[in-house]
Amino acid sequence: MKRTLLRGGLVAAAVIIVLALPAGSLYYEYNAGASCARCHEIRKNYDAWHASSHRDIACGACHGEITTLDAGFHLGNLRRLVRHVRQGFQDPVRLGTKDIPRLMERCRSCHRQEFAQWQTGAHSATYGRLFLDEKHNRGRLLMDDCLRCHGMHFEGGIGDLVAPVDAKGPWRLLRPELADQPAIPCLSCHQVHREGELLPKAARPFAAQAARSAAKQEVLRPSVGLFDRREQRHFPVELLPLPAMRDGARAVKISPDTRQALCYQCHAPLAAGAVGSGDDRTPVGVHEGLSCLACHLKHGQQTRASCANCHPRLSNCGLDVEKMDTSFVSTASSHNVHFVKCADCHPKGIPPKRAHRAGTR
Repeated sequence: MKRTLLRGGLVAAAVIIVLALPAGSLYYEYNAGASCARCHEIRKNYDAWHASSHRDIACGACHGEITTLDAGFHLGNLRRLVRHVRQGFQDPVRLGTKDIPRLMERCRSCHRQEFAQWQTGAHSATYGRLFLDEKHNRGRLLMDDCLRCHGMHFEGGIGDLVAPVDAKGPWRLLRPELADQPAIPCLSCHQVHREGELLPKAARPFAAQAARSAAKQEVLRPSVGLFDRREQRHFPVELLPLPAMRDGARAVKISPDTRQALCYQCHAPLAAGAVGSGDDRTPVGVHEGLSCLACHLKHGQQTRASCANCHPRLSNCGLDVEKMDTSFVSTASSHNVHFVKCADCHPKGIPPKRAHRAGTR
């Protein structure tokens, strides 16, 4: 009798769960995500999403919903529910290291081209690639500040990630599951819930597109900003400063492109602001005043077309710019394209410009 009742109870519970799944999904769809905000620790994120350029995308499209076929997702929600009832929750709710890969797959589902460029670029480096690099680790001691750029979402310090923290090694990850996880994910430079207008659809009539002058086109998406791991928040590029750079005693002209302010947060000079110090790549010489984004693709950092974007085939000297002795041709060249000057190749004087024949590029 008891076994029969137990089996009947289990069957009834299973039926209720099965019926509750579509009902819960319909309730969610009807409320357009408002049900998420019933927990006050999620309200801030909901309000931010409601004013963001992603506001036409339902919460469940990125965060999952009741019909998501992932047992781990539902167990995580159950743990958060228990924490909420016990009032042991975090306010506001933050993403953890383990949450990043799943959310990046959501980014990938819509931003396929951008994701593919990022994936083939330097910024897709993994924790294993960055923190188990023997050459680097022997020449430069690992420290917590490494995580400012290479692990913004890692919860803990360098001693929680790598051992030993010395210049001898051998080194190993204390969190081996992170070995193949990207250390500089999309969220390092993009705030998903950043307030902003929707991206105009590509299917807009040509006349409507032509009516918008170049001066009125947006330079960057509102999501662009730096995630600061100390503050645990994003700072939009308009709040990030461009540094005052110097080449010796001379002030260097810097492009006013505001997107560079984000680049400078990691590719920064030393405190004195000297060009080429630290991780700085501020262009001087023949390229002074150019923006980083004039040569580097914003997601992939590839620079193959960088010369062709600005130059005719021949330089002022009459030489093919893509064959000159610079780091564009060979990384072993002593003439880095960021810092090369005419006098580097013409120590006895810069020759006058040559008149190019009509029809040449």
